[in-house]
Amino acid sequence: MSGAEGPKPGLLQRFSRGLPRLYFSFYVALLVVLLLFAIAVLQSWGRSGGPLERSNATLSRVMMNVLAPLDAPHAEQQAALERVAAGLNAHMTLYTRDWRPLAVVGDLIPARHWRQRGITGPPPESYVRLPDGRRLLSSEPLGFIRPKAALQNTMLMLALVIGVAAFPLVRRLTKRLERLQQGVESLGAGDLTARVKVEGNDEVARLAQSFNGAADKIEQLVGAHKTLLANASHELRTPLARIRLALELIKDNVDPKRRAGLEQDIAELNDLLDEILLASRLGALTDTTQYEEIDLLALAAEECARYDEALLDGESAVLQGDPRLLRRLLRNLLENAYRHGVPPVHVTIAAEQGVARVLVWDQGPGIPEEEFERVFEPFYRRRNTRDNSGAGLGLALIRQIARRHGGEARCALRGGGGSCFEITLPLPSAR
Repeated sequence: MSGAEGPKPGLLQRFSRGLPRLYFSFYVALLVVLLLFAIAVLQSWGRSGGPLERSNATLSRVMMNVLAPLDAPHAEQQAALERVAAGLNAHMTLYTRDWRPLAVVGDLIPARHWRQRGITGPPPESYVRLPDGRRLLSSEPLGFIRPKAALQNTMLMLALVIGVAAFPLVRRLTKRLERLQQGVESLGAGDLTARVKVEGNDEVARLAQSFNGAADKIEQLVGAHKTLLANASHELRTPLARIRLALELIKDNVDPKRRAGLEQDIAELNDLLDEILLASRLGALTDTTQYEEIDLLALAAEECARYDEALLDGESAVLQGDPRLLRRLLRNLLENAYRHGVPPVHVTIAAEQGVARVLVWDQGPGIPEEEFERVFEPFYRRRNTRDNSGAGLGLALIRQIARRHGGEARCALRGGGGSCFEITLPLPSAR
């Protein structure tokens, strides 16, 4: 189909699609909580002032009280700084607001030592800014350097460590849920032997145990049902054969009209058994069908040749499939049209966009739109049709066969009025 292309998904959208949604939600929620916690702590610190900031403010006021005033002579500044450094075994340098040295004890601690390379001298372990603008650098810790920055770095590092540590924990939990999801999907796809490994002793493990128990019961029930259906169908053939034989033996003593009715009943019962057995086989757990290359147009031509008023049109559509099942699909479509519709029956084969499409319709009024899905239900029979014979399995088998080949069967409105049956089957390039 032609049309403008939609906008391409962004990087974040593609990233989130590539991750399991539950895992992505858990991990993002954890990171958001950490971020909100860090923001709340930092906001609280900045509003009321933390103990580190208060201790630094107190230290700066004490140092200004101990040191000489800003306008004191150099000798007085030097003497005051030596009194502060007495017994500390520390190198200290007192700077003005614009980083001019006022006094030095021990080796000079260069200004901006932590921002420049190739500078000799002891690095500052403590930096105290006095209320009058002077700056005191010491090689021994007197207080904390940049307490707010230290807290921010600590919070960021803590969030990073927790985020990295939570990665395998959250992934381990969601990985178990993913395996459980795969088991459920396998069971839903028809693999009744699907089970999941029970890991741990928590809610997820108990959920896995419950799933395995439910899968065991479903497998037993379905197995018993299929066995009963197959055995019953086989056993019914024996009395049918005896009735047919008895009818042949007494054919001269039975009214021809009554005999024709009995033969029709026997044929319908035999067809019903065939359809039940085929439906049971199509519902098997494993697909053992041997596919081969088939031209759908040629197969349809062979089936249409069996009817007087079947008009075939279309193009060659070569696909991989089971010829017996696809022949049964086409035969059921034609039989349904002749039994419940009005000849001639039209069959069209088309191959487009990697799909083979089969359209079948007749000249009758068609099927009401509200019954488009119900006609594919097993044993559903429409009322007020031209012929009410049949068991109602023909269209159900058509849909089963189409889905067994990776396609679909549906009833749709036809452009010229009425309805038609549309079967889509994937071509080899699209499989």
